[in-house]
Amino acid sequence: MSSWKKAAKANQKTHKERHQPESRKHLGLLEKKKDYKQRAEDYHKKGKVLKILHKRALDKNPDEFYFHMINSKIKDGVHHEIKKGVVNTPEQLKLMQTQDLKYINMKRTIESRNIERLQAQLHMTDIADATPNTHVFFVDEEEAKDFDIAKRLDTHPSLLIRKSNRPKLSQLNKMTLPEINEKTAEELQKLRQKQYKKLSQHIEREKNLTVLQQKIEIKKHLQNVKILKPKKIKNETATSAPIYEFPYIRKK
Repeated sequence: MSSWKKAAKANQKTHKERHQPESRKHLGLLEKKKDYKQRAEDYHKKGKVLKILHKRALDKNPDEFYFHMINSKIKDGVHHEIKKGVVNTPEQLKLMQTQDLKYINMKRTIESRNIERLQAQLHMTDIADATPNTHVFFVDEEEAKDFDIAKRLDTHPSLLIRKSNRPKLSQLNKMTLPEINEKTAEELQKLRQKQYKKLSQHIEREKNLTVLQQKIEIKKHLQNVKILKPKKIKNETATSAPIYEFPYIRKK
């Protein structure tokens, strides 16, 4: 039956709402049903809110108090918490800075050990081979004509570019070298580059922690100054701590 009703409505006449007559155009657009419905829903919604607020005002206890009343304020219709400054004694501040200094020193020690471990594994051979070789051989004029560096160093000519890990021919004859294809060599190269990148990150973190440790130590020393204030020579930067010149005080 529902399908027949839909079919019947397909040919139904569309009733259009009339517009505002010419004689009433000065009153503005004529309100349609959808406009009235929207206005009515908004009116009832606001009425419900006012009813709830009115009930809360009647039920309110005049002696009611909680600390949020004095610890917050309204600015531009929005609640904001009033931030109170933390009051600490000089002894408490020194203790907190000491704890921070110990923590930073511990983290810097961890980074230093990681750097030493990676440097021991990598040996930095790639960097050593990249620098130009300045090895000088002193020979006679006759010997210089037919001088062979590989023969003098007793090694293979392809190993002359190396500054380290350059075995002699006698050692090469005794070695059993593993077979390494191009894929394995590429994987080893990627692993080596990854380790070098990790090493550079550890070095950068260790530098930042060192600068931070120096800044905290200087602040700690400045708090202990009671008589003569030190003279600032250089301001602190992101990569260096400030430099102060402390006056010389003779100890008894």
